[in-house]
Amino acid sequence: MAGTTRSEGPARAGEEWGGPLIITEDERLLDDLLRLCAAAGALPEVAHGLPARKGGWEAAPLVVVGADCAGRLRGAGRRPGVILAARGTDDQETWRRAVALGAERVLGLPDGERWLVDRIADAVEGDGPPALTVGVIGGRGGAGASTLAAALAVTAARTGRRTMLVDGDPLGGGLDVLLGGEKEKGLRWPAFAESRGRVACGALEESLPRLHSLRVLSWDRGIEVAIPPPAMRAVVSAARRRGGVVVVDLPRRADEATAEALSQVDVGLLLVPTELRAVAAAQRVAAGVQPLLGDLRLVARGTPDRHGHGLPPAEIARLMDLPLAGELPWELGLFADLARGLPPGSQARGPLARFCGEFWSRATAGRDGGALPGADRKGAPGGADPAAAGPDGTDGGRP
Repeated sequence: MAGTTRSEGPARAGEEWGGPLIITEDERLLDDLLRLCAAAGALPEVAHGLPARKGGWEAAPLVVVGADCAGRLRGAGRRPGVILAARGTDDQETWRRAVALGAERVLGLPDGERWLVDRIADAVEGDGPPALTVGVIGGRGGAGASTLAAALAVTAARTGRRTMLVDGDPLGGGLDVLLGGEKEKGLRWPAFAESRGRVACGALEESLPRLHSLRVLSWDRGIEVAIPPPAMRAVVSAARRRGGVVVVDLPRRADEATAEALSQVDVGLLLVPTELRAVAAAQRVAAGVQPLLGDLRLVARGTPDRHGHGLPPAEIARLMDLPLAGELPWELGLFADLARGLPPGSQARGPLARFCGEFWSRATAGRDGGALPGADRKGAPGGADPAAAGPDGTDGGRP
């Protein structure tokens, strides 16, 4: 019996799970299967029969058996995740061997190539729950949406969650700059502009700059100012498959690429300063976003000169007919912290970090129960300290 070999194909970045096992002597079929593994970001093991190493048959996340070798595997134990691949599926003997092997599917090539790439990627990447994905949108220019998005990501990473921050606004200046990491090595959006279909989630994560314990997909300093919709769909899907949390900083105008991102967002936060003009602008933003996003909530952003003269958050929620996720007070010293290289949300006792911490606590608790927590349309109860208010307008369970 021939031994097993590791494929010479490209290794997948962050190869935690190992690749599929391919069993075939058909060189043409093997070339095709290796090509499909590379497309899925997987490094396979190749054998001409049952693998020589102990436990190889049982341990592989997926086994792809060529029709030419299926008859040799009668002594193999039954296991899930066995695919029988063939040039054609009309041969009755191929089907009999598949039944004897306990294969979950007989796959004809080349027709089944796209399905097999997805199946290989699913097996190699694992089958965990998708990331809780939050989109942040400014109700008007300068509302601070990028700052809130970055703070949400920094706060999530600080609590040990796997976190990815995606810059969905080409005109925003770059979230890597906001986080002080514009010189960090790693890929930016232009490297993914041609992405189509499926992007390997492990390879995506490993290719991005790591800043403040999270991965950041931002823009470079080039002149490219567009994300092709297929690229946005492929990249955000890959980020979600990695699990944990994903935060997407979104532009106010819902173009085709933004629509692709919104379709994968679990909850959207619309950040609206507590002033009348901001509410008027935010109403137009909400009208463009709501048809694409099932759960949009309002975050009322305090202004430095409010002093009781701004619109109350509950009134803004009523005017916009949106649930109130809470009030985010103005944080003195925030810009000074950014100038010193401190990321948004790094001051654990500051209003921004406290808001984000409460939001994640409630959102992940609701996620564990199968649904995101609801938000209060009426806002914080009378007399509540807005700096201590949780994301649903309550006092966050304080006694």
